[in-house]
Amino acid sequence: MFDAGPLSADTRGARLAVRVTPRAGTDQVDGVERGADEKLWVIARVRAIPDRNKANMAITKLIADEVGVAKSYVSVISGDTSRNKVLLIEGDPGEIVPMLSEWLEELI
Repeated sequence: MFDAGPLSADTRGARLAVRVTPRAGTDQVDGVERGADEKLWVIARVRAIPDRNKANMAITKLIADEVGVAKSYVSVISGDTSRNKVLLIEGDPGEIVPMLSEWLEELI
């Protein structure tokens, strides 16, 4: 199980810390990296521009597709206007956290 870093349990599901690069050539998750703040982040790129919530919508869709949940279950709960975002993936924490832990292990 992925033991810390970008993933944490929430009463509504799981929180995922993501560092997003907008205006990229592709929509893609690149892995997990330690930032200058020493925190682990999921690193992702989206083609959308950071205007009128377009990049936020793109990152929620990308993460939903990556982890296999409906995009309506993924939302930005922190960092609306920042590259560093916290996403909420809604679901039973007992099911969603282990599933995301496995997905993160594959990224490392």
